[in-house]
Amino acid sequence: MNLVQGMMSKKSANNNKPLATQQSVNGAIKSICDIMRRSNCAGALQYVPELTWILFLRILDERETREAEEAEAVGAEFTPSLEAPYRWQDWAAPGGAKRTELQNGALGAFFGFVNGQLIPHLKKLREQPNATPRQKVISEIFAGVERTRIDTERNLLDVLDKVHEISAEAVDPTHVFTLSQVYEGLLLKMGEKGNDGGQFFTPREIIRAMVRVIDPKVGETIYDPGCGTGGFLAQSFEHLAGPNNSRIQSPEELETLKRRTFYGREKDNAIYPISLANLVLHNIDEPHIWGHIPPSFRLFWQALS
Repeated sequence: MNLVQGMMSKKSANNNKPLATQQSVNGAIKSICDIMRRSNCAGALQYVPELTWILFLRILDERETREAEEAEAVGAEFTPSLEAPYRWQDWAAPGGAKRTELQNGALGAFFGFVNGQLIPHLKKLREQPNATPRQKVISEIFAGVERTRIDTERNLLDVLDKVHEISAEAVDPTHVFTLSQVYEGLLLKMGEKGNDGGQFFTPREIIRAMVRVIDPKVGETIYDPGCGTGGFLAQSFEHLAGPNNSRIQSPEELETLKRRTFYGREKDNAIYPISLANLVLHNIDEPHIWGHIPPSFRLFWQALS
């Protein structure tokens, strides 16, 4: 029995346990970060980007599974962003077909798949013929990921099992900024340790109040020039769409919100991917977020100076 076989997957009885409070969400994230600290991700600046893409793939898989079921119920077509074996349910979920195959293989097979197949595949999604906007965003999120930072398969699989417990069914629906919450908590810890990340995130209650006062309408464009993790844009979508899209009057309005409404800029390359991930997971299929200063802007400022 090799190392990976000796740590066979935890069964689903422990998955989707209720995370009804902010404290329970934070506790779940802390347990994941504890595992990452004992591996090769000692500082928050290392494990924050790692946790971004892992958590994103978990929630994306859950969302697309639900979308496929809804499409089947009404006889509509649905094309997922990811196919087997690159879906979370295949390679990361306890009992997933690809994960089971890798666990039964040679030592190092799991790392080989993640670093040699999964990440390169996700980075190249935008190059596929007829790539969807969501696939292009996925590629952008993974543009700076070369390989997992976690040092051993044991630690990686432990992280995956913990992340699998975080789902839409498990998190109380009032926590609409799951990804942003993660980053707010991590950056606070960075500041406590004298390792200031140089970031400030507006509390969710203030964001909600701002959106209610502005009261945006469908057809208007919404721009956040310092969008951080995308909280203001995500809450604006929630305000416009309403619970379960109850305020949407037509399919055309929904398409407008998903593809032609939300714009932003985030200059910090460590935070930029989380903004994209957060917005996609809030049903904004085509967020227009810029993560760096375009060359034309650079030349303009150089000319002025």
